[in-house]
Amino acid sequence: MGLDLSCPPDSGTIRRVRGATGIGSLPGTDIDEAARVVVGELPELPHVPELPGRGVGADMIGRTAGLLVDLAIEVVTSGYRVTPRAGRDHRRAVDLLRGDLDAFDEALERAGAQPETVKVQAVGPWTLMSNIELMRGHRVLTDPGAVKEFAASLAEGLKQHAAEVARRTKAKVVVQLDEPGLPAVLQGLLPTPSQLGTVAAVPGPDARNVLATVIDALKDHEVVVHCCAPHPPLTLLREAGAAAIAFDATLIKGAEALDEIGETWQAGTTLALGLVPSTDPGVPVALKDVGQRAFTLVDRLGFPRSILVELALPTPTCGLAGASSTWVKRALSLTRDLSSAFSEPPEGW
Repeated sequence: MGLDLSCPPDSGTIRRVRGATGIGSLPGTDIDEAARVVVGELPELPHVPELPGRGVGADMIGRTAGLLVDLAIEVVTSGYRVTPRAGRDHRRAVDLLRGDLDAFDEALERAGAQPETVKVQAVGPWTLMSNIELMRGHRVLTDPGAVKEFAASLAEGLKQHAAEVARRTKAKVVVQLDEPGLPAVLQGLLPTPSQLGTVAAVPGPDARNVLATVIDALKDHEVVVHCCAPHPPLTLLREAGAAAIAFDATLIKGAEALDEIGETWQAGTTLALGLVPSTDPGVPVALKDVGQRAFTLVDRLGFPRSILVELALPTPTCGLAGASSTWVKRALSLTRDLSSAFSEPPEGW
């Protein structure tokens, strides 16, 4: 399998970036420090950090729920639930995100940085709807009318959010949709409220169409879809319109998964390869230890190694919320150095 890169199609924002990026989350509760680290370590494509350690409204579901337009959530004993009007929990999510943007702006200003592109993250529609309950206790994704309403609300909220970040930073904004729960949605693995059964699987075409609705609404921004599950549905994500797909490359196994990667590259979609451990493995990690997997993958699929420059970005394997502060800096440094290695592989690679 090979790809002719001699005359690539018109490059979008993602493909023009020659650098590395993070997935989103960092440890701790100090947003000013987190923003400083991201801006310093990932100058080509910094992202607005997420700090789920701050609790309600800062976790991935609450944070994204705060972006919803004309929909509000609250915390109940079982998790997040739709509520008729915005209350304390919803306002907390909104306030935390506003503070995060302020901290990101300040970090850029202090560093004298003016990146051409920045990235924001939010939960994608299926992971969001599988983790929020309707008022009667069932998951949002079990109600077709609610699915349509949530997808539209999320799309509008993301448009507004991305526009605000673009205005603040004077940069192009890439939107990352996190869909770690999508494989469970497709496979019918989510338990019902009684825990005695499972929610019916969502057919692939339906899942793709809803995701495509959100991506299409963000036509002014390129969209990355991130799925760190062992078997990310790459074809579905590509067909939904993702400009790039981020996944944990260390979990990929089997011929079927490799074929999907090859087909995705063949279609001209960028892959953000999760290669650097998201937590300290407890042993020294050299650049070659994390980078060799990418070159082996390319060689095995029969692509020219230049595809790592044209259609790949290195990232940590997942978010860094569980890492130590020391490992965060080491992981992001390795990710940045790996980007350089993609362009100019060291001798012996």
